[in-house]
Amino acid sequence: MEPSDLTTRRNGRQRRVPGASTLSEHIGSMDRGETSSPEPETEEEADSLIRSSDTENRRRHRVRPGIRGELGNIALLLFLYVLQGIPLGLAGSIPLILQSKSVSYKDQAFFSFVFWPFSLKLFWAPLVDALYFSRFGRRKSWLVPTQYLLGLFMLYLSATVTSLLQSEEGPKVGTLTAVFFMLAFLAATQDIAVDGWALTMLSRENVGYASTCNSVGQTAGYFLGNVLFLALESAEFCNKYLRIVPKDTGIVTLPDFLFFWGVIFLVSTTLVAILKRENDHSRGRRNVPEETQGVTETYRLLFSIVKMPTVFTFCSLLLTAKIGFSAADAVTGLKLVEAGVPKEQLALLAVPMVPLQILLPVIISRYTAGPRPLDVFYKAFPFRLLIGLEYALLVWWTPHVKQEGGFPLYYYAIVLLSYALHQVALYSMYVACMAFHAKVSDPLIGGTYMTLLNTVTNLGGNWPSTVALWMVDPLTSKECQGAVGQSCSSSLEAGLCVKEGGVCVTTMDGYYVESVVCVVIGLLWWLWLGKRMRRLQEQSSSAWRCRVNQ
Repeated sequence: MEPSDLTTRRNGRQRRVPGASTLSEHIGSMDRGETSSPEPETEEEADSLIRSSDTENRRRHRVRPGIRGELGNIALLLFLYVLQGIPLGLAGSIPLILQSKSVSYKDQAFFSFVFWPFSLKLFWAPLVDALYFSRFGRRKSWLVPTQYLLGLFMLYLSATVTSLLQSEEGPKVGTLTAVFFMLAFLAATQDIAVDGWALTMLSRENVGYASTCNSVGQTAGYFLGNVLFLALESAEFCNKYLRIVPKDTGIVTLPDFLFFWGVIFLVSTTLVAILKRENDHSRGRRNVPEETQGVTETYRLLFSIVKMPTVFTFCSLLLTAKIGFSAADAVTGLKLVEAGVPKEQLALLAVPMVPLQILLPVIISRYTAGPRPLDVFYKAFPFRLLIGLEYALLVWWTPHVKQEGGFPLYYYAIVLLSYALHQVALYSMYVACMAFHAKVSDPLIGGTYMTLLNTVTNLGGNWPSTVALWMVDPLTSKECQGAVGQSCSSSLEAGLCVKEGGVCVTTMDGYYVESVVCVVIGLLWWLWLGKRMRRLQEQSSSAWRCRVNQ
């Protein structure tokens, strides 16, 4: 279970620790005590002192305007990032809902393509940067239409999602995938526009708050669309904790939730389009120029970076490094739901992990700040492989501990501890990778370089997860018991088995086969390619410089 599955769906963006970039600015903008000075002896000296004082005051006011004058802009950015997290959280909740309806793992694999757009947004980001209506605004040209479309898609889903999930033939996974893929694509496009707007919406002294708004806003939006929605949608959770008189449904339904946020998207986008101007000149703000690189030049630059031998080798390693973790990360949560763990309880386990996910990057960065950050990646790798085996053991143990009233408290404590250990290993590798990206990126094209490496890192986690989900069913063996001459090798044959009075019994769960195979592949990668990745740290800085700049 990646942190992106429960919190932020890491977008390939390297985030700074909130507040770290603005601490010195906060100290510098504190009220200063006045000091007495000797009386001026002449009128000329007095005029000189007055002019000097006025100049200094104007300079201080211009350089350090403080955060109070930009609270409105910060609130707007925070709100836009919250909106961005809503469709991502909803998309993350759908696999758990589908699993409770006993869809196949091939269907789950197909739906997992919904989570790809944020990893691929680098390929259309240059278009968002270069094509716009200058009269309407560079960022609003993309922000307004994408958020209108997000709202309209949500309204469409609010009217159709019940039929898509509860049709007679089973959930219509293809249609659900298409619609939620568009939601994720639009959210990724909105993210590109908001990230760019943040650079000019805030003054240079306060632009560090943009990363804070991103982290807090997107996490809050994902929480609302995933954890809170699953809890309020569950009749069992609502009857147990929130109601006096039990009912058959939760407090919130998926159509109601989609309709509410669809309306919020449409209304808020209209207000932003009408009331908010780009590069506002109020309060002495100046028009911040933005450099626009041509689309063709950007794609040519990306291709030049990838062609470099060191970068090509590193990208190849990033694309294969997470194969060993794919079964544990992609399938374990679904297997727990299949074993009877309530999906809302599983989602709520993410809440106590938030403080740990905030502290871990701060702690781990102390060990990745040196010249060899990938040493941390290498050391955490086998530890994370072992956690994958522990996850498989946890799934096997789950049915044995289930009671009539659900699962005991100690079971959830063990699940929480397992997830916490997983987060330690995952963040150790993640922070080490981000540190190495920052270390080797060519400073002349640092933004494009970093984004490319982060994109490859995310793709290295997406494709193994999709393949792992896809392979669960083919690796699973079932037999028909109670009906002579019948089998359960396909859904049609399983239906015939049940029709003849038999029962399909799983003799070998493909998840356990996958878990062992993935750990073996991961161990071989660590012994062979892991050492090769560590040796990349010995390359000189010139080996990472883009040929365009030489």
